[in-house]
Amino acid sequence: MSVVQDMVGASASPNWGRIPAVTVTGKARLAGDTVILETDAGPLWLTLHDFGARLRTGERAIGGYGLLAEEPEALTPTLTAEEGRTVVAAGDLTCTLDHAPLSFTLTRAGRVVQSSPTDGHFVRRFRLPPFAKLDGAWFVSLDLKSGEPVYGLGEKWGQLDHRGQLLRSRNEDALGVNGQWSYKNTPFAWSPEGWGLLAHTPAPVTHGVGYAPWSQRAYGLVVEDDHLDLFLFTGADGAALLEQYTGLTGRAPVPPLWSLGVILSKAYYRTPEEVIAVATEVRAKGMPCDTITFDGRAWQDTDTRFAFQWDPKRFHDPAATLATLKAMDFKICAWEYPLVSVNNPLFDELAAKGWLLKDRRTGEAYRYQWDLEPFGPVLTPLPDSGLIDFTHPDAYAYWRECHQPLFAAGVDMIKADFGEQVEPDMLASNGETGHALHNVYAHLYNRCVYEAAERYCASGPFLFSRASWIGAQRYPAQWGGDPQADWEGMAGNLRGGLSWGLSGAPYYATDVGGFYRDQRDPILYVRWAQAAVFSAHMRLHGIGPREPWSYGPEAEAATLAALKLRYRLIPYLHAAMETAAATGLPVQRAMALACPDDRAAWAFEDQFFCGPDLLVAPCLNAAGTVTVYLPAGQWRRFPDGAVLEGGRVHTLTLALDEMAVFARAGSRIPLGPEVEHTGALGGRPVVAEYWTAD
Repeated sequence: MSVVQDMVGASASPNWGRIPAVTVTGKARLAGDTVILETDAGPLWLTLHDFGARLRTGERAIGGYGLLAEEPEALTPTLTAEEGRTVVAAGDLTCTLDHAPLSFTLTRAGRVVQSSPTDGHFVRRFRLPPFAKLDGAWFVSLDLKSGEPVYGLGEKWGQLDHRGQLLRSRNEDALGVNGQWSYKNTPFAWSPEGWGLLAHTPAPVTHGVGYAPWSQRAYGLVVEDDHLDLFLFTGADGAALLEQYTGLTGRAPVPPLWSLGVILSKAYYRTPEEVIAVATEVRAKGMPCDTITFDGRAWQDTDTRFAFQWDPKRFHDPAATLATLKAMDFKICAWEYPLVSVNNPLFDELAAKGWLLKDRRTGEAYRYQWDLEPFGPVLTPLPDSGLIDFTHPDAYAYWRECHQPLFAAGVDMIKADFGEQVEPDMLASNGETGHALHNVYAHLYNRCVYEAAERYCASGPFLFSRASWIGAQRYPAQWGGDPQADWEGMAGNLRGGLSWGLSGAPYYATDVGGFYRDQRDPILYVRWAQAAVFSAHMRLHGIGPREPWSYGPEAEAATLAALKLRYRLIPYLHAAMETAAATGLPVQRAMALACPDDRAAWAFEDQFFCGPDLLVAPCLNAAGTVTVYLPAGQWRRFPDGAVLEGGRVHTLTLALDEMAVFARAGSRIPLGPEVEHTGALGGRPVVAEYWTAD
């Protein structure tokens, strides 16, 4: 087993003493604004920036894929050479580099922001090497203080504070929210102590965050790339660090107003008659709803998908079906994935042009074979398929332009599913192997589809994507895939959204009701819908019907009340999205982000702020009990106005139609009119009144 394989293993405890640390071998020199330091692993480049520092080993051989919104401007440094040490300074930033072994200390205005670990070893200075060049990878370690939490790293279902965890940034078809695997990853992490990091790479990154088998007082990164490009941020708190990170990787635009409405979906509506019947019932019952979804099998032939073709066996006149839904004021969401069945003639056409990822062992188009374990009577098995090569400019343009007829026919948004299927033995046209392409493939796929929507969608660009990597926030939005339909599935799905928000992506939706193992639990469904009211986007989705009345009359009444509140909150949610577009702050804000000066609040990871003023404590059990921590000050329950004191924990028991939502005294919440769809608002948020926490 290689050193890298040992280090990324779940029970890894490498022999650190046998891993040689990088050592400086020559005098530092200044080339423009870049300090170049010769080491026994090659030259190291250091630049200082307004946000902090960047350490890298030259330029990556294959391009950066546009993960950064733009290359950051460097500050002009001064360079001081001392015995065994190099000191680089610009403004109030100073980076001190010790030579034997290579290690660093970064300070801002005299305060240490981050450094190589202070964790020593009985027989050597550093327990972990500060920098080490491995076979096809780099290892870097940083210091952690006792009790210091670390957040970010993408969509993670467990504890938001990753201290003590070993996590791998690699997109996976997680098939639920119960394990380490997740669909959306980014090797960006931050601490309320005032530092953050980004490993700028398409390759997998493993994070030992105070992971005891390595070191309980250090953060170790294994970057599985021959090239190291590490950004260090210096913001004072989570909000400042997210602003710095999204300033570097791009910010989310404000999505179309209609996307804030309810998205109705299931896996899946089998015929056009079924989807029209559901849409008719939605309007007849007065259920607020904006969008209805044609999921994968709802409009594609499973055996030949994906080819932008309506299944001719069921859809004899798709334009008429869409027109009927449009006449009822619905937007249309259509599902896709970036694979083409070998049973479709398109596979051979694209393979002949070199527009599919290849098998590097044979040079032929790769035939991806699905793991059949997840499939069953509803989700039938899929045929072998090829993957579109988004690194090929012509293939990228072809896939983008294929969306034009779809949008012209009346589709308003794309559900860009999958994107985690790139295998190590695949080869892209730009020379990248599947190992390094695996994560960034989702970024290229999402960007391609979003560009198509920008060009051709009359109702404004918006998509749902499942897999994401660095910079995904530029192509909103994302949903959390496939939670189990039970209380822990709901809790994990909600935490995944909060973790994604802590990672620079401000918009997220859960699968209200749960995706699989549906027990038709009306209480679970209601509580899930109530929590989702306060997320950026709201989708009812799963295997089986998700209309409120399908869970019985009591669930129907409570859910419809929640959905009506959702639409009244549109002005408030829209304002939170404007803030996200300007600063990177998510709509749903974990307590560590929303309350940086109240350390006690950070422990309450299942509650969150929606926007700046509403504190939401989801009900996560059938008994209706909620334990909520309110920060110091006086609070009013929303919307009934009941008074509660802050600085303490409250335990409440909720009726089925009640929610645990609170606003600080003095808050002013804009509320819109009651409408059944956003089309009634004239395309802009409308404030009908203000609810005040007096």
